[in-house]
Amino acid sequence: MILHLDLDNTIIYSARRGIGSRKKCVEYYQGRGVSFVTERTAELFGSLPESVLAVPTTTRTIEQYRRIDLMTGPLRYALVCNGGVLLKDGDEDAEWYEESLRLAAGSAAECERAREILLADENRIFEVRYIQNLFLFTKSADSGKTVAALREKLDPALVDVFLNGNKVYVIPANLDKGTAVRRFRKRIAAERGGGEPVFAAGDSVADLSMLREADVGIAPRELAGLPGLRKDAVIMDGTHVFSDDLLEFVLRSADCRRNSPEDLRVCTEGK
Repeated sequence: MILHLDLDNTIIYSARRGIGSRKKCVEYYQGRGVSFVTERTAELFGSLPESVLAVPTTTRTIEQYRRIDLMTGPLRYALVCNGGVLLKDGDEDAEWYEESLRLAAGSAAECERAREILLADENRIFEVRYIQNLFLFTKSADSGKTVAALREKLDPALVDVFLNGNKVYVIPANLDKGTAVRRFRKRIAAERGGGEPVFAAGDSVADLSMLREADVGIAPRELAGLPGLRKDAVIMDGTHVFSDDLLEFVLRSADCRRNSPEDLRVCTEGK
């Protein structure tokens, strides 16, 4: 099984999020703890069998991703920069990145237009960054207003515009997480034959394409009914922290596949 995992608010949480007192710090920045996992998530993640290939799939930059320590040792693969950069055994895959640049090239003019809009935005409270020459990132004091202006002026066929709190992203349409999942499935198939089912878990609108592209998409109840969410998505009921629930589901599914590897459906019936 291949398991694509968004990170922030899917597996790890900021100090502001209420995940209980039983938690472990997995990221330090400027001398303070900024990201945490529940003790249960740490236990579950550490107990994933070798048959589950966990692949963090995140908008975080390379530097931001490398600050995280999930206490399991280095993961073999990670997709960072919204899937535009593949890390293999911690190193950047040059071939993958070059392909990402080619995919983004068709949206370059629209990204430049977005940059000009953001530079003139009176609500902007952070510099406009062109992450790895792939997508734009900034912060806004009124991110809803900033995103609305971008969506009004930009071509949705060329770029996607997302917000996450006060963070604003403008991402080439060909560099969404769904594209990254599809590319990674092809890469793994070339390396070891393929055939593994692909699971994906995420908590935000930016993750919807990833959930659609996977064989099984896992989402928190906050996304239930959201336009663009696949109808057969596995929705966690919110009884526990999302990370705990989704990893328990993945472990049940892995056990199920060992008993009936030819039938993916039985792996999701117990949701």
